[in-house]
Amino acid sequence: MELEGKKVLVVGLALSGVAAARLLAQRGAEVTANDAKPESEISDEARELSHIGVTLSLGGHPQELFTDADLIVLSPGVPSDISPLEAARRAGVKIISETELAFRFLKGQLIAITGSNGKTTTTTLIGELMKAAGAETLVGGNIGTAMTSLVDQSTEQSWLVAELSSFQLETIETLRPRVAVITNITPDHLDRHGSFENYVRAKHRLVMNQTAEDWAVLNGEDQGIARMVALGIPSKKVFFSVRGVGDQTASVFARDRKIFTTIMGGEAEVIAFEDIQLPGMHNVENVCAALGAVFCALGHEASLPAIGEAIRRFKGVEHRIEFVAEIDGVKFYNDSKATNVDSTVKALEAFEGNIILILGGKDKGGDFTALDSLIRERVKQIILIGAASDKIASQLAGPLLRASSMRDAVMKSKEAATGGDTVLLAPACASFDMFDNYEHRGRVFKEEVLRLIDDQN
Repeated sequence: MELEGKKVLVVGLALSGVAAARLLAQRGAEVTANDAKPESEISDEARELSHIGVTLSLGGHPQELFTDADLIVLSPGVPSDISPLEAARRAGVKIISETELAFRFLKGQLIAITGSNGKTTTTTLIGELMKAAGAETLVGGNIGTAMTSLVDQSTEQSWLVAELSSFQLETIETLRPRVAVITNITPDHLDRHGSFENYVRAKHRLVMNQTAEDWAVLNGEDQGIARMVALGIPSKKVFFSVRGVGDQTASVFARDRKIFTTIMGGEAEVIAFEDIQLPGMHNVENVCAALGAVFCALGHEASLPAIGEAIRRFKGVEHRIEFVAEIDGVKFYNDSKATNVDSTVKALEAFEGNIILILGGKDKGGDFTALDSLIRERVKQIILIGAASDKIASQLAGPLLRASSMRDAVMKSKEAATGGDTVLLAPACASFDMFDNYEHRGRVFKEEVLRLIDDQN
């Protein structure tokens, strides 16, 4: 991709936008970085772009910046249908994602992971398993490390393991993963995509450039993925299953509380459920997805003993059913990454009962009635937070309390709990009504739990 002297506009100055601007400037482009936020609200890293010759345009989206550009690189947090982008399209300006930009310059091969839930855990675990198998491995994407920031570290021998969201996939063109992993597709981000069918099509873009030489690792039990398969997948399909209820023959599967694979020939046992440190059957699914990816990527180079040991060591990812503390016999868990209804279902299924559930935030178009049966079965008290509280209260029966802040929610949870109970933050909503992101929400939750301990001492 020739960038020397080209006028390139980067829209959005979060992590990926900053990394994209740096890459573009290093390769000789005339870069303008644009964000609707004023200078006082952008990061120090974004402000420092001016030191390498990047022009900052802050506080709005001037249309002339968009229509005068030779190329626009879009950060995932920026909707692809805002009016300046539509004007740029009419003017014939090429618009690509930061992910697509990175792919044009990356060396080596790509394992890309998408799905509604489980992406980050699966991505992180694949990275650990690839390293355990001796592969030169980088990990990034929608997991906190922009793909463009890893370009200079990539080599012809390296594998980049990248989490990709539907937002990032909206504006790819040539991105082609050697191995594509799709964990599941359930209703999410409908406030942005408009319909479930549009959301499925956005996820399908991950495989659209694959060929018969590539692999697609798919959840054989997931109806959303079945819809995506019906759209056509040009690569070799490998299915995983933990319950044996899917329509497809699985190559990574569970039986008698153990995981097996047939990808490398005959049936081979990989690991027993009891050796997986992550709670819940959804995490067994994540392990199966990760195994499918590694076996497709490395084949017989993957050592089963080394991979099994790496799974045994893996303790999960922050904000994903993360144990925080036990206070007076009450255990507190942070699952702030549960940003949609289906992920909260999986979090509730990971515990047998006696749950105090902190629920709410910014609604993404979810149907909270899907939680009703699990709440009746396992939840003692619901604590509602955030902008979606009224909608949730209208859709769910049961004991509901409202909290004005995370501190208030944690306090009310502690008051409602007795020894043996579990307090679970699994909001089923985005965080942007009260917090910067789900990580910020999870950190504040943990801080408030630890404050309870300090107050007792």
